[in-house]
Amino acid sequence: MKKNHKTVCSLIRRITFVSFVSVLLMGCAKSTKPAMEVIRNYAGEDFPVKLSLTMDKKEGCDQFAYRVKDGQLEIEGSSNVALCRGFYDYVKSQGAGIYSWSGKRLELPEQLTDTEGKTVTSPTRSHYYLNTVTYGYTTPYWDWDRWSKEIDWMALHGLDMPLALVANEAITARVWKQLGLTDEEISNYFVGPAHFPWMRMGNISGLDTPLPMEWHEGQVALMHQILGKMRALGMKPICPGFGGFVPQAMKRLYPDLELKEMSWCGGSFHNWMIDPQNELFAQIGTMFIREWEKEFGKCEYYLIDSFNEMDIPFPDKGDPARYEMLADYGEKVYNTMKEGSPDATWVIQGWMFGFQRNIWDCETLSALLSRVPDDKMLLLDMAADYNKHWWKTDFNWEFYKGFDHKKWVYSVIPNMGGKTGMTGVLDFYANGHLGALNSSNRGNLEALGFAPEGIENNEVIYELLSDAGWTGDSICLDKWLENYSTCRYGAMPQAIKDYWNELRQGVYGSFTDHPRYVWQFRPGSSSSGSIRIDEHLFNAIKSFAQASDEMKDSPLYLTDLEELTAQYLGARMEEKVKTIQGKMDAGEDPTAEEEEFLAMGTALDKVLASHSTLKLDNWIGFARKWGSTSELADYYEHNAKRIVTVWGPPVDDYSARIWSGLVRDYYLPRWQHWFASKAEGTDFDFVAWEENWVSHSQGLSEVKPYEDPLSACLKLIEEK
Repeated sequence: MKKNHKTVCSLIRRITFVSFVSVLLMGCAKSTKPAMEVIRNYAGEDFPVKLSLTMDKKEGCDQFAYRVKDGQLEIEGSSNVALCRGFYDYVKSQGAGIYSWSGKRLELPEQLTDTEGKTVTSPTRSHYYLNTVTYGYTTPYWDWDRWSKEIDWMALHGLDMPLALVANEAITARVWKQLGLTDEEISNYFVGPAHFPWMRMGNISGLDTPLPMEWHEGQVALMHQILGKMRALGMKPICPGFGGFVPQAMKRLYPDLELKEMSWCGGSFHNWMIDPQNELFAQIGTMFIREWEKEFGKCEYYLIDSFNEMDIPFPDKGDPARYEMLADYGEKVYNTMKEGSPDATWVIQGWMFGFQRNIWDCETLSALLSRVPDDKMLLLDMAADYNKHWWKTDFNWEFYKGFDHKKWVYSVIPNMGGKTGMTGVLDFYANGHLGALNSSNRGNLEALGFAPEGIENNEVIYELLSDAGWTGDSICLDKWLENYSTCRYGAMPQAIKDYWNELRQGVYGSFTDHPRYVWQFRPGSSSSGSIRIDEHLFNAIKSFAQASDEMKDSPLYLTDLEELTAQYLGARMEEKVKTIQGKMDAGEDPTAEEEEFLAMGTALDKVLASHSTLKLDNWIGFARKWGSTSELADYYEHNAKRIVTVWGPPVDDYSARIWSGLVRDYYLPRWQHWFASKAEGTDFDFVAWEENWVSHSQGLSEVKPYEDPLSACLKLIEEK
């Protein structure tokens, strides 16, 4: 920050935080303390601005209003989340700050200028966030400090309907032990924590087993903290329910029990499902809900999925038995949940409704929904961006005619696997939701939101989606990007304007569902890179770098320059791989090009060693903290490494992170072995090497960050 700025940091010791918090609603005081705590976490305990928060709970959609009167910022909101969103909206309206995963900025003057009031009403009742598999690709090993920061992020961005799936296995284990399964039988069925989402959805079982029983106690304690803060803010968390999947060991207790074997990913993985017709299905489902609420209290929403990316184990389309069985299945799942929690709503993912239209036609979905009350089911229509830009099909709400009057959520999936490559049509993320809001098939649209598989990437997209979720009007992207840049960096010089214009003609004007560089795949594979590499990308990054003289005092400018330098080097490495392969095919010596490739990769890794989030050691650090012994810490580290690398064949290299540590210790060594094997005319066993790195290595090699990251980035971009 520049020394002459009257920033929050420079005023902390001189001005006392003043808070006036009072409200009456129907004669009862409503505390705004949770919102104030979020604001303090963002602004600092001694935030200098005079601020009053007033809660006025209203029926219908959330609303906030603010004004500055006599130098005091007055915010009124219908909930604590609305108050947080109102504060954040004011900050951004002044170009004064941002709250992001990679860092935050907040610069407000000591004395606020009086302003006219502004009122904002959400176009929907709720704002949805997270994906079932975010609990594998991002959050599996988070501690309370990291979770608390994420809930602050949710509140400031106006998100009030998050998935909350921590401690699922702890409650499941309790129920199964009550039925008679042993700790060993349960632990051998469970998977490593990073792979929980796919076990929960019935896709896999028994990967990275046995799960240590010590895991459960810490997760229960963590979930109490998570739910406590979410509920204090008035959020409506979606908690887990029982989808019918059990270990084969259940047949020891019930010898006559018929289990349907479910397979996923071309038959590579398996799980087992109790037929909903069997009374044990209802028994376990109700036991789970009751045990969950005994531990964590009442929940309004329960996520229960049984057919994610899998065939339906019912007769073929056209057979009346298919629709009767699906209707019966839906009825039994709902009644099972209702028996455990009479007022709860059944939530189901809708990814398969677009991804598997060959299975889920209108009649099939209608059958599943037919016997569930309209107001007691919520469908997560997760992937409108895929409908529009990848599958190029009708939007689900149009194809399924408003989902038969059931409540539903408009959502997009701007990320798969936590990949850090750049992609996404910004114009669509700004205004795509308007198509749902204004559709004649809008039906019972309950919420707007987004469901990234992994976060801490492509941060501009999530800021844009959050703002879009609070308006039913069209967003002018040019103006929005100017405000975003001002909020993030403190200014928007012409060079940054040029940067955005170039990106919108390239990676941020196109959509790739799995953006990866070719060097993130196993060498010698038939896979090819999918990130859009063109002159727009290179020109954009060069333009961003040209703003360095003006923006060098902005911490978030440097953070983004580091990430963009890594993207720039990654693209150049992609080009170099093609050159190397061409020389090999022509019988020429590629040694010089191989050395250049490795040098660029080493520089890329070193640049990111200074970045706040794009580092494998952060990931490993979270995982190891959960181990009470060195052996258990090693177990969690190995599982954490697996999900971001081999995953479990044939899902190799799915996550594709551009992270310091992962590049130097995993991606580059694979290429070094490939170069050597090609030169020697031998074959290298990549599968064995990868598994050894995942399951037997601890920690990472050391790297020394650049002493002057700014100069290093500028030099690398200029040289390459």
